[in-house]
Amino acid sequence: MNPDQSSTHSSSLRAGVVGVGSMGENHARVYSELRTADLVGVADLDEEQAERVAREYGTEAHSFDRLLETCDVVTVAVPTAAHHETVGACLDAGVHVLVEKPIADTLEAARDLERRAHEAGVVLQVGHIERFNPAVETLAALVDDLDVIAVEAERLGPPVDRCGDDGVVLDLMIHDVDVVRSLLGADPESIAAMGTDDGEYATAKLQYPGGVIASFTASRVTQKKIRRLTVTARECLVEVDYLDGSVLIHRDSFPAYVTDDGRNRYRHESVVERPRVDNGEPLRRELESFLEAARTGAEPAVPAVDGIRALETAQAIDRLVAADRTHVASGTELEVRSR
Repeated sequence: MNPDQSSTHSSSLRAGVVGVGSMGENHARVYSELRTADLVGVADLDEEQAERVAREYGTEAHSFDRLLETCDVVTVAVPTAAHHETVGACLDAGVHVLVEKPIADTLEAARDLERRAHEAGVVLQVGHIERFNPAVETLAALVDDLDVIAVEAERLGPPVDRCGDDGVVLDLMIHDVDVVRSLLGADPESIAAMGTDDGEYATAKLQYPGGVIASFTASRVTQKKIRRLTVTARECLVEVDYLDGSVLIHRDSFPAYVTDDGRNRYRHESVVERPRVDNGEPLRRELESFLEAARTGAEPAVPAVDGIRALETAQAIDRLVAADRTHVASGTELEVRSR
């Protein structure tokens, strides 16, 4: 860390944001609201955007090098292809880093960042924000007592207008890959996947130790936003809706005949529980966790190794989706030739 930087044991840490697009601007907003952080600057290749965000949240727009001289901690929210170079420079400067997911664009780059963070003695946390969703935290507390059979995750929505270099698997599905890994405490033993619409819609089936099956679907071409996670266990069915922050537990489903207008009707009934879900913005929880790890030197809630494991699985899915599209294209070509 630079000699003129304040101690990470002080009451607040000097925070900065590198890359202030839509996600990075949200990080700047939350840092500006936290008592444990002092937002001292932002940096972006788009200088006008950096100046606008700086004015909005009462801070300064700096060059990247100058920002590193003034910060104890930074969020890196630049395109994934630039993660390795940008995060690496922060780590080498002795600055704690929260990097938006995925941790890097290659496993080699991700492992290099993990090594450099360890050598520098600084925190490297990966921005898998759904870990800090209160509904997911409620689910995590339940799963330990359940005999899980299967998990289904859906993350669907319409086309997005933001720029990005990640496909639908590394942009959306990786969120659920990380959540399921954290819930089950294991990596998959087998993976099958396929996609359509130029890879903008992808689905995957993974098998985990103990025979647990997980189904993932991600889409950027669905004309309704859906964020849903369902856990099937021998004891119950648990539904999580990310959008409204709800958790429903279905137990003791049983068949019943009921009389309606003189006619007997058949239906299933079950006991539905609604556990209490805490309020709180996931990003605020994430940054508070990151700042605490930086201040105390504790392992972050989402360490680099978790980001690496999520990236490894997501890239395996992405390769299968790409191979499936190639196979379909080749098959169509052969069919046309045979006519």
